[in-house]
Amino acid sequence: MEATIGGTRRHLVDVVRGLKGHGLDLHVAASTLRDPGFPGDLDALENEGVGVHRIQMVRAISPARDYGDYRRLCALVRELQPDIVHTHSSKAGVLGRRASLATGVGKRVHTPHTFAFLFEAQFSAWKRRMFRALEARLAQETDRMIAVSPSEAATMVESGVVPSDRIRVVPNGIDPARVQGAAPLDLAEFDLDPARPTAAVIGLLYEGKGQDLALDALRQPGCESLQLLIVGPGSQDALAASVRELGLTERVRITGPRDDVPAILAALDLLLLPSRWEGMPYIVMEAMAAGLPVVATPVDGARDLIVDGETGALAAGIDAEALGRALARVLALEPAARAGLGQAGCERASRAFGLETMITGLLDVYGEVL
Repeated sequence: MEATIGGTRRHLVDVVRGLKGHGLDLHVAASTLRDPGFPGDLDALENEGVGVHRIQMVRAISPARDYGDYRRLCALVRELQPDIVHTHSSKAGVLGRRASLATGVGKRVHTPHTFAFLFEAQFSAWKRRMFRALEARLAQETDRMIAVSPSEAATMVESGVVPSDRIRVVPNGIDPARVQGAAPLDLAEFDLDPARPTAAVIGLLYEGKGQDLALDALRQPGCESLQLLIVGPGSQDALAASVRELGLTERVRITGPRDDVPAILAALDLLLLPSRWEGMPYIVMEAMAAGLPVVATPVDGARDLIVDGETGALAAGIDAEALGRALARVLALEPAARAGLGQAGCERASRAFGLETMITGLLDVYGEVL
C-alpha cells in the first residue's frame, strides 16, 4: 500500500497484527514515504514475524515509477505465491491487483478506504474520470470489495462501479483501552483558557478532513465561545493564514502532528469531525471510547457511529453553516448533559466496534473467496 498515513496506516497495522494472531502467514508490501512514524511500525511487524517488503510507491501519478513498482510487485507475488492479495487504497489497489491478474496468483480482495474518484475537492474532473474508469475495470476482476462501514458500502453501490454482490462490510475496530484512562494535557500548553469549551479536529491537514469548514463553523451563531485545536501532519500555511484572516487567532491553535492523542482527547469537551469524505473514521471511534460527544458532518462512517442527539450531533450537510448549527446545539447543553452524550457514545463504541470483530470479519471474507 502507498497511503500509509492516518487511519489507513492504523488499519493496516491492526489488521496485520490481528490476522497474524490467528496463524496466517502474512507479508506486507508498503511504502514508507508519507509518514515518518510508519517505518517504526514496519520494523515492529517484522520483529513479530511478518514479512515486510518496502516498495516506495508514491501517491501521485508517475508512469515510469509506477511501472517499476508494478514490476516489483509482480516479482514479489510470483515469489510468495499468496492465496490472497489484499490491497488497500487507490494507487496500491491498482498496482497490486494488476500484479495479481498479470501473474495469475491469488484471489483479489480490495479495501479502498473511500474511492478517490469521489474527491471533488481534491482532484480535477479529468483525474476523477480516469480514477473511476480504472476502478470500474478492476472491480470486475476483484473477488471481494471491503467497505469499512455500512454507509461506505451504500456509497460503493451508488457509485455503480462495484458489483453489489461482491461488497462485504467489515467495520473498523479499535481497542478502547488505548484512549481510556489517559491523563489530560494542560490546555495552557497551547495558551488556551481551560474554563472555555474546547474541541479538536484531529487528522491529516488536507481538503478531505475539512479543517477549513471547522474554522468557518467557529464564526457561526452559538459557537463564539469555542476554542479549537487542529492536530495532525501536513502543511499549516494556508490554515494559519485563514485563522488570521477570520480573526480567530485567540481561539485556534494548530499543533502539527502529536503522539499524545489520548491525552488531548481527555482534555476536550467534544471532538469535531468536519470531513468532506470518510470511510469509518478511527478518531470518532476513539473519541467515543474516551467518553467525548462528537459533532460531525454526515459523511460515511460518521452516520453509522453517531446517533444524533444521543452520542453527539450530525450536521445536516457538509458545509460550515450546517456544522455550526450542530456545534451550537451541543454547546448550548449544560456540561452534565454533554457528558451524558459522551457516556452514551462510550457504551456504543465499546459494544459495537472491537478489534476482534474486525479481524473475524476479514477471516470470514478470506474463507469465502477461498
